[in-house]
Amino acid sequence: MTQPETYEVFALRYATREAQRRDHFVGGDPHDAPMPMDYFVWVIRNENRTFVIDTGFHPEMAIKRKREYLRRPKDALALLGVDASQVKDVILTHLHYDHVGTFDDFPQARFHLQDAELSFATGRHMCNSHMNHSYEVEEVVGMVRLVYKDRVTFHNGDKELAPGISIHRIGGHTDGLQCVRVMTQRGWVVLASDASHYYEHMRSKRYFTLVFNLGDMLNGYRTMHELAASPDHVIPGHDPQVMDFYPAPTPELKGIVVRLDVEPSTKQVELHTQGARS
Repeated sequence: MTQPETYEVFALRYATREAQRRDHFVGGDPHDAPMPMDYFVWVIRNENRTFVIDTGFHPEMAIKRKREYLRRPKDALALLGVDASQVKDVILTHLHYDHVGTFDDFPQARFHLQDAELSFATGRHMCNSHMNHSYEVEEVVGMVRLVYKDRVTFHNGDKELAPGISIHRIGGHTDGLQCVRVMTQRGWVVLASDASHYYEHMRSKRYFTLVFNLGDMLNGYRTMHELAASPDHVIPGHDPQVMDFYPAPTPELKGIVVRLDVEPSTKQVELHTQGARS
């Protein structure tokens, strides 16, 4: 591995929805309480390069799936001075609708994807409605078309994409799910995406309701903690608490964008400490 560079890392919130705790855990949950879900894309950048992680979904998909749409991901990116039409590298953690939907807003990008993910999304398991529910067939077909245009780079497991940026196949939620590891001023940060939807999944070693392989999901929690500088360097993929734990880059972006390359609030540290004792 080459000497890592350091990067700024941002989470950009583009949609949200109301939900209950029972919606987010295999086997349900005894607590009848709200547990909303946020939807993010992420940006990694320094003076040498910019990577976008995932592309979110279209406003039409928000209507179809009854999500509250806050802004198109490319418009959120523009708030950071990132022009989606000029982005060269997009990492797709997996091909679910909320992670790949607006890929067509990135006409110059090369998409980084695990071999196993496209195989999974086009293979026998998609005959099962529980497995195919979170995929949109036209988006999967769109990615196949990009394969034929030589705009997809496939990876088989772990891979360093640039000094200080690497991808790691986790599986679990889908067969080809990957997380992203990035070097920052505070050490190695891991963007879990759907390898852990919420902090609580990792902390309690419980599972989100949509899962292909329970063993891979559980092993993924361990892998991400080994990759990261500490447990609070692992950022879950849908937890609204991310917006509370980390600061906005400017006051105008509060509630829209937070920086993940800076230290979190003491509130997050206390949460992990309590989780370790429970």
